[in-house]
Amino acid sequence: MKHKTTLLAIGLAAIIGAQAYNASAQPQNQNQAVPSGPSIDNYFTPSTADAMKPDDQGFIRRWLLLDPIGKPNRGNTVFTDSYLRDAFAHEYYPNQYKTLPKDGEKVKATVQIQPEAKFDGPRPPMGFQMPEPVWEKRTLVWHAFDSKLYNVKLYRFATGTKQTRYGIIFHAVTVINCDEDMTVRLAVGSNSASMWWLNDQEVLLLSGDRRMVVDDCVSPIISLKKGKNILRGAVINGPGMSDFCVRFLDLEGKPVKNITITNK
Repeated sequence: MKHKTTLLAIGLAAIIGAQAYNASAQPQNQNQAVPSGPSIDNYFTPSTADAMKPDDQGFIRRWLLLDPIGKPNRGNTVFTDSYLRDAFAHEYYPNQYKTLPKDGEKVKATVQIQPEAKFDGPRPPMGFQMPEPVWEKRTLVWHAFDSKLYNVKLYRFATGTKQTRYGIIFHAVTVINCDEDMTVRLAVGSNSASMWWLNDQEVLLLSGDRRMVVDDCVSPIISLKKGKNILRGAVINGPGMSDFCVRFLDLEGKPVKNITITNK
């Protein structure tokens, strides 16, 4: 009986400890007043030339964001590993994962567009089929923004720049500067699926129809080298909202904050 009581006490202590750790790991500003309204100014400010530090919880808020790439999907359940690898590997514009873009830089992209469905009445006729997506050439622009929140509101970025907000792929790039070599893990939450690369090496794939959760997926141990490191992400979404949050964790699971973030 005494043995069972001891095991129960240890189990309760472990549960309480885990709950306390999870609570402390959550961003403090999750409970702050969330901006509302369509204006992009509610969610982003233009990046400056000065280097930026991670926020108090280690989240990276400075990003170069490309206008959304059209990739129509009727739902997010198709986002299997193989689907994502094919969608992200497709070259929509030249050298898309090989160069560091600049604020205001334009790229000539070939994207998929869902033609507008025209109905004869208030609801589609029996047997109606949505038109198949078509490929079109578009000029997309890179934007250098600092997020006002720990999570980057991609939906609000799209609506704020008057771009397509559903059936799209977002490309995001940032530069991580280190004073020394560091051993870390990359922690990401995204809505919906996403893939992440550090210095041209894939480090994390988040597949499936998912909501953004802090530290939803954590990479194997990786290295940040002394000097400049380029972190890239691709986030895909069908219908619904879209956002992501990213930070590095040390090997004890604590946020890495002794880095700086730039866009060049």
